[in-house]
Amino acid sequence: MAYSAEISRSAPTAFVFLLDQSASMQDAFGGAEERGDAAPSKARVLADVVNRLLQNLVLRCAKEDGVRDYFYVGVVGYGERVQPLVRPAEGFAGKGDLVPISHLAERPLRLEERLHRMPDGQGGTTERRVKFPVWFDAHARNGTPMCQALDYATQMIRAWIDVHPRGFPPIVINVSDGEATDGDPLRFAHRLRSFATDDGEVLLFNVHLSASSAPAVELPDAAAGLPDKDARLLFQMSSLLPFAMRAAAEQEGYAVGLDARGFVFNADPGALVRFLEIGTRPSNLR
Repeated sequence: MAYSAEISRSAPTAFVFLLDQSASMQDAFGGAEERGDAAPSKARVLADVVNRLLQNLVLRCAKEDGVRDYFYVGVVGYGERVQPLVRPAEGFAGKGDLVPISHLAERPLRLEERLHRMPDGQGGTTERRVKFPVWFDAHARNGTPMCQALDYATQMIRAWIDVHPRGFPPIVINVSDGEATDGDPLRFAHRLRSFATDDGEVLLFNVHLSASSAPAVELPDAAAGLPDKDARLLFQMSSLLPFAMRAAAEQEGYAVGLDARGFVFNADPGALVRFLEIGTRPSNLR
């Protein structure tokens, strides 16, 4: 069965996050202005969510003997320029911009103190201060060079597969609030997805961030119900969800069909968090 390779230190997998950092990411999520909320920008929410996800990936790889390199991670921002937002440690002999999860764990940009709400054991909640690792900051400027970002990811993935041809395929997650300003991203998406390990093709998932207060369209299995051509384009760019991820989505309460794609349209912060958790959850971690 495709997408069934065991993930281990000798056979790791890779995650690449492509993050829109264009000027429109300065806006709040859809509906905030209508409600009069003093909401943070989409760029700030996205940075917080992905930084927290990186922390969770580190925790999933933490064992008694330290953080095991089950995962290699790339984070690429695209707006003013296309650039990696996390880099390997100086002197690291690896190839490309994918960072071993153990290096990521040891080298956040900084640690911040934040208030974390948690159960108090009596049916309520309490707040406590916790250390929050930050690997990159929010940024929002210029256009949306999505084609360049997908091409950059393709180069990273090609180098990865050359070294790891038999492992679980890399997963690329593209998060944007608008259409590409540098051409048609569909052909770049097809090229990225054409690369494969022995276990299956590269997985490309897409998340469109909300520009309105309308409900999100999550994990659709057809383009027919999507509201416009840009939504249908992102749907076409997205990979089918493998079985293990469909099962994870069902556990979260989604009704997903056999043809469900890794795509969310008009995502609010909650939908963004839910999808990133599902999209980074291959079940066969040793």
